[in-house]
Amino acid sequence: MDDKNIHWDYYRTALAVLEEGSLSGAARALGLTQPTVGRHIEALEQALGTSLFVRNQSGLSPTIAALAMKPYAESLRATESALLRSVSAEANEVRGTVRVTASEVMGVEILPGMLAGLRQDYPELSIELQISNHTQDLLKRDADIAIRNTEPLQDALIARRAGMISLGFFAHADYLTRHGMPADMDALKNHSLIGFDREFPYIRALQKRYPQIQRAAFALRADSDLVQFSAIRQGYGIGICQLGLARQHTYLQRVLEDEFQIDFPVWVVMHEDLRSSQRYRTTFDHLVKELQALLQKA
Repeated sequence: MDDKNIHWDYYRTALAVLEEGSLSGAARALGLTQPTVGRHIEALEQALGTSLFVRNQSGLSPTIAALAMKPYAESLRATESALLRSVSAEANEVRGTVRVTASEVMGVEILPGMLAGLRQDYPELSIELQISNHTQDLLKRDADIAIRNTEPLQDALIARRAGMISLGFFAHADYLTRHGMPADMDALKNHSLIGFDREFPYIRALQKRYPQIQRAAFALRADSDLVQFSAIRQGYGIGICQLGLARQHTYLQRVLEDEFQIDFPVWVVMHEDLRSSQRYRTTFDHLVKELQALLQKA
């Protein structure tokens, strides 16, 4: 097979095997039979002239070639998804699919209610909600609209600032009854702290301002903001969460209000090419309006 005529389906199948770790898992994810997945992999390996996977006791392990291919296959998948979304409705109609990406807490705790209202107004509009704390590349069409905490610098992106979100330390009232309220930041060392596992760049910036926030000091470490928020609500210890969310749970109490607070902006962003399409523009404007109202209230 000429490598110029390799079907995209084969790359999609290989990507599914990479993500699922087995032929059977990829078959379930793609809605194919396992033999079909096997044939796709074999055909792709023959076309590329290299092995992509090695069998072991736990399933399939990717070769260096497969790992090198992965980001390009992901880009193909994102392009295919964007293509399908772009032709799923007429430009002047609010119907079809819009892919929105946001952080974990924003995507789980805040956006669903806002999107429910949008769905009521436009029942032919479908939303793909991608939840990730990693910034998706709108220029590569990984998503159509993004909720971000930094202003985009690319000229090709349209951005509207929705307001500010503030974070603070919170703990369950029962935890504070058992362990007491810390008197200052240094007293946090005597408490069960909930925090991150890996030190991302924004974490290192935070540590410069609050040197007490160190990985070694945490009694529970998780890079998932949802896990941290759940642990706070379950009384595990003291952790960081959004002020607006904490106020929805009356049993959560603010800790060191005068000494610790993080403020950051919220931006709604989309590619400028999408503003001529009514469904993208309507979704963008709806999210800006709802977030502005929410953040102003908070």
